[in-house]
Amino acid sequence: MPRTRRAADDVAVDRPVAAWAGNYAAGARLPPHRHSRAQLVFAAAGVMSVSTAGGTWVVPPSRAVWVPAEIAHGIAMSGAVAMRTIYVRKTATRGLPKAPCVLNVSPLLRELIMRAMTLPPLYEPRSADGRVMAMILDEIKALPVMPLELRMPRDPRLLRLCYAVLDDPGGTESFERLARKSGASVRTLARLFRRETGLTFTRWRQQARLMEALRRLAAGDPITIVALDLGYATPSAFTYMFRRALGVPPSRFYATTVT
Repeated sequence: MPRTRRAADDVAVDRPVAAWAGNYAAGARLPPHRHSRAQLVFAAAGVMSVSTAGGTWVVPPSRAVWVPAEIAHGIAMSGAVAMRTIYVRKTATRGLPKAPCVLNVSPLLRELIMRAMTLPPLYEPRSADGRVMAMILDEIKALPVMPLELRMPRDPRLLRLCYAVLDDPGGTESFERLARKSGASVRTLARLFRRETGLTFTRWRQQARLMEALRRLAAGDPITIVALDLGYATPSAFTYMFRRALGVPPSRFYATTVT
């Protein structure tokens, strides 16, 4: 069975890689915090949203978010969440991602993570237990990154605009109308928006809708209701967007996760 110590205890363990397990009720939130180690936050069940000052990453089941050391982040739970975390000492992060990202966890890595949860904290590095931890690092390096990031701009005017969208992801108010409310040039804000988020406003709002859809589908909301609430004229239009972004239709997305 997974251990139930405090995460801080695992970070303090004198080993390059440490494991921790935690279970959370639906709606639970972890306030912004940071760790001296990098971490792979894995969703064995449920959906998490990990937020930093620079963006938000949605973590569906059998996906994980990589958070480098010393980056402040908060975590919100959608549904009951079984969180399984791997902590990695800075000196062991060579070849691992430099910035937060969502990774598609392979069946092999899932089994390695679950095995790590049962190991003693002070495992012998040259033992079979130590090889499990080393294999985890090798497997993380090989994982594909998933497009489940929503970068937030730094400009206060754009932040207000983005929060207006997040408050009503199904809204249809145009960028021009939202921008004019700030009193700035629409052209200037459009150029700034792309520079700070890497996306046009249209693509950014689509990404916001996708991430909201993942949370709601995980909670069991019907696809038709989610599609209409998020501003799509028909469920098929929503399904087309979802498939183009994630490679499978919404009806199959959670069925493809490893159990």
